[in-house]
This record gives sequence, C-alpha cells and structure tokens, in this order.
Amino acid sequence: MLLRASEIGEYIYCRRAWWLRRVRGYSSANVRELAAGAAAHARHGRWVWIGVALRAAAALLLALAAITFLASLILR
Repeated sequence: MLLRASEIGEYIYCRRAWWLRRVRGYSSANVRELAAGAAAHARHGRWVWIGVALRAAAALLLALAAITFLASLILR
C-alpha cells in the first residue's frame, strides 16, 4: 500500500474523508479543482527544477572564473 504525502495531509485534516475515499472508494466532488491544483503544482515543480539547475550553473561558472583568475595570477 503506497501512501502519498497528500494522503497523509488529507488524513490529518479529516480522517473520515480519507477513509471514504481510500477504503470506501468514493470520489471527490471537486475533480476539476483537484486537477487544476495538480497542474499548478507540476508547473511550480518545473520552475523549481529550473531554479536549482540555474543555481548549479552559476556556482560552476563562479568556480571556473575563480580558477581562471588564480591561474592568471600564478602564470604572470
């Protein structure tokens, strides 16, 4: 049995709602809103990934610049 973080949050928020959905198989009445929320979270996740990649690239470029600067001082 796989539990997602959202299910744990749902259980903490309302055990009965979790039980009705997970055990009894009832579906939510706000499927459209849930789908929109999932899409928003997916978009946000992509932007977070891009931010992490850009930060790593900036750190790499900064390290290369420092190495180049130190090499130019040593080779003078």
